[in-house]
Amino acid sequence: MTDPVQRPGPARAPAPEPEPGEQQLPLPGLVRARARAGRAAAAGRSRARAVEAQPAEVDPVARVLVDVPLAHLDRPFDYAVPAAMADAAVPGARVKVRFAGQEVAGYVLERAAASQHAGRLAPLRRVVSPEPVLAPEVAELTATVARRCAGTRADVLRLAVPPRHATAEREPSTAAPAAPRPAGDAPGAAGWAAYAQGAGLLTALAAGASPRAVWTAAPGEDWPALLAAAAAAALSAGRGSVLCVPDGKDVDRLDAALGAALGEGHHVALRADAGPARRYRDYLAVRRGARRVVVGTRAAAFAPVHDLGLVVVWDDGDDLHAEPRAPYPHTRETLLLRAAQQGTAVVVGGFARTVEAQYLLRTGWAREVTAPREEVRRRVTVTVAGASEHDLVRDPFARTARVPRQAHDLVRRGLAHGPVLVQTPRAGYAGSLACERCRTPARCEACTGPLRLTGSTRPPACRWCGRAHPAWRCGTCGHRGLRAPVVGEARTAEELGRTFAPVPVRSSGGDHVLARVPETPAVVVATPGAEPVADGGYAAVLLLDGWLALARPDLRTAEEALRRWTAAVGLVRPGGEALLVADPALPVVQALVRWDAGGFAERETAERREAHLPPASRIATVTGRAAAVEEVAALLRLPAGAEALGPVPVDLAGPGPGTPPAGTPAVSVGDREVRLVLRVPRAQGAALSDALGEVQRLRSARKLEAVRVQVDPPSL
Repeated sequence: MTDPVQRPGPARAPAPEPEPGEQQLPLPGLVRARARAGRAAAAGRSRARAVEAQPAEVDPVARVLVDVPLAHLDRPFDYAVPAAMADAAVPGARVKVRFAGQEVAGYVLERAAASQHAGRLAPLRRVVSPEPVLAPEVAELTATVARRCAGTRADVLRLAVPPRHATAEREPSTAAPAAPRPAGDAPGAAGWAAYAQGAGLLTALAAGASPRAVWTAAPGEDWPALLAAAAAAALSAGRGSVLCVPDGKDVDRLDAALGAALGEGHHVALRADAGPARRYRDYLAVRRGARRVVVGTRAAAFAPVHDLGLVVVWDDGDDLHAEPRAPYPHTRETLLLRAAQQGTAVVVGGFARTVEAQYLLRTGWAREVTAPREEVRRRVTVTVAGASEHDLVRDPFARTARVPRQAHDLVRRGLAHGPVLVQTPRAGYAGSLACERCRTPARCEACTGPLRLTGSTRPPACRWCGRAHPAWRCGTCGHRGLRAPVVGEARTAEELGRTFAPVPVRSSGGDHVLARVPETPAVVVATPGAEPVADGGYAAVLLLDGWLALARPDLRTAEEALRRWTAAVGLVRPGGEALLVADPALPVVQALVRWDAGGFAERETAERREAHLPPASRIATVTGRAAAVEEVAALLRLPAGAEALGPVPVDLAGPGPGTPPAGTPAVSVGDREVRLVLRVPRAQGAALSDALGEVQRLRSARKLEAVRVQVDPPSL
């Protein structure tokens, strides 16, 4: 008889190990002890939550603008303020709230005694910082800008308030000295006397008034010193200033001028390249009232300056003033909205004048500040190559050569007294090539992209795929020679270096931009916007390839060309010369010769009024996939007198003419981007923005495909 098989019974769980220091009890007693401890801990947490949930005694409701980019959620939401956070949740503070099942950031806009919401309010999760970084006037400005641009306040706030830096926030802001230097001692104060209405503008600012001016600077003007004098005059009346310029080079110049006019410790320069700590530290100094004069680029337009009395935008036609991120506000429009909101003085300045600035004069909203003709003629002489019969007799190719004889003579005369600036529209060496014999554009054999040269010792290479073509041959005539129809600043500097040796030649453009050059004789070749400032000013300025500056297919081509030319001529020293190589019969060329930016802007404004183009009308564009744009057109409720133009396809062919590079996927008709242009009379501009904003909210609530909406785009 065999033994029965012993089957294993159900395994018993091992007894739990006692915690360190815990009294060893029998198993049932240990379980009961742990259960009592768990209930006690849960009761403690409940009591803590009850204390935290207890609302504040005063203004227990916080209206919070959550950082959510969805258009249909672009409004404040009410949250309960726990008593423990009553002192920290001040208006303007950063907070964290529970929203749609997630913890999101937001700003407290205001505290209230009650809410219109009938249900229970969710409490604030935590106060990130009690620092009130969002000023009430800036919060109102962001709402106005978002409405005008048909965008969301969350997107505007990202432009207005820099990211938090905790270490910088804990540091106190150093107070400004007791009093700035007297406004009359500012280096640029006497310079305003050379302008009609200039002295009156400075006097009004010093008296605390709010004048509005469109200022056209004379050639060779030290404009940073004059703007610093205006800020000093406003500060003497106890009012702050915001001064916006296009780029970092201009910020550096104006920063130095403000230091000389006000003394150290009265202003800050808000710049993106300063680093997160310094940028936030400077922003807090402004918000806390330790600094009342701000200079910077686009984001400085939202600076929370206390007792703001003056806003300034310099060179408002520069495309760097147009924000490339949604909702695409322009610095000029932001400052004008702020001036209307806070009742401040306005100065729109530049060597040229935009049609928008001219419209301010046309409507009587602002006054003109210009120099007399005698003062302009004293400062510079502007001529055009081949403009007279005498010039053509001396040089028959004066109107056709890229660098005619007059240009060489000008450079030689200028080098006898100091540096000479040569402006050329294109950067690089040779951006496009063509057959030397038949002028057929040189193309890549692999992808048909345009060929270019990047240096004198490098073979031609494709601009699309990068393939080199050392043995290129023309497909039309078989010739191997190449010519460069368009020459960049590097090739121009090389040619002038050989012509005017041993004079040093400096190049500024692309990734290598010079800020200043000494007053010793030298040839400085620069692209538009990259012209360095010469100590003492340039003896002469040469403007090359005028035809190329006027070849862009854009509404603002002539206006932009004049702006670039005047910016270069504006760097000349008093008594200097300037020469433009272009067709002398063009109105924009004659406007430069006469230094008549106002007359040219008035003529452009009149032509645009006849064609119903901005600024006489307001325009918005809707860009996206064809199906999405058609949905927008169906939902849009346009105001009276509105026109819908398009939609038309947006060019997706690639970086140049011809077919796209090899390997580019085909784009179907349904996936192709199209653009719808909406135009209304200027009086209906606000109604158009409201209609576009309503469509954006409706489409966002329905989770429809996003489109790009831009109100008053800088170009079409």
